[in-house]
Amino acid sequence: MDMDDRIRNAMEHTELVRAPKQELSTFGSSVVDYYVVTELVGNVSVVRDGRVIAERPRIVTPAYLINVEGFSDQARSYISMLARERPHESGIFYRYKNEPKDMNVVSEPSRQVIDKLNARIDEQRNPLSTIIKGVEEMWDVSLLMFIYELTNRSLRTNIADLDRRGLLDTDSSGVPEGARNYIEELFEDVSRNLARAPELVLELHRWGVFSEYQDRFFRLFRNR
Repeated sequence: MDMDDRIRNAMEHTELVRAPKQELSTFGSSVVDYYVVTELVGNVSVVRDGRVIAERPRIVTPAYLINVEGFSDQARSYISMLARERPHESGIFYRYKNEPKDMNVVSEPSRQVIDKLNARIDEQRNPLSTIIKGVEEMWDVSLLMFIYELTNRSLRTNIADLDRRGLLDTDSSGVPEGARNYIEELFEDVSRNLARAPELVLELHRWGVFSEYQDRFFRLFRNR
């Protein structure tokens, strides 16, 4: 079985047993505690737990994404096409960090393990806990599928929240109001901690507005 077939098999056999009762936050980060349960052999199960940290959704445009690192050549070509056709159309960019914790092998069938995890979550009352039944050799694919579905589920609410506040509206430079607000937050952060200056410079260059802010940026250092 080649890699594509293994991934397809994992997708077909992944089950979201318990979905979070809450969507991703629009105006802050979200921490999702997860349990991925897989079957090893017979009545032996593997339980992996950890947390996925979803940063506050960022407002972006195709013109902005052109300047973001980490995309494949195919993805960059697609973004370039969007940037030519709809350079200032606002959207949302989600960034995640996975922090695995423990892996335990349990001499119990997966259903019994899942029942115990459900009881534990009920006791903890965490609305952002989830249980995923996955495939052992591709358990991280099962986790990625969950993250994708959670993002999709949260997207409509997040966009509606931002739109109600006018944060998706773009100015004459093609920069959304929410992005301007984030730049202001970064200026405030850098005024307290100059170590964050590179992050501010990068954000200004991604939006193509460094020249607009450069005098204010250099004043941060002259005032020290």
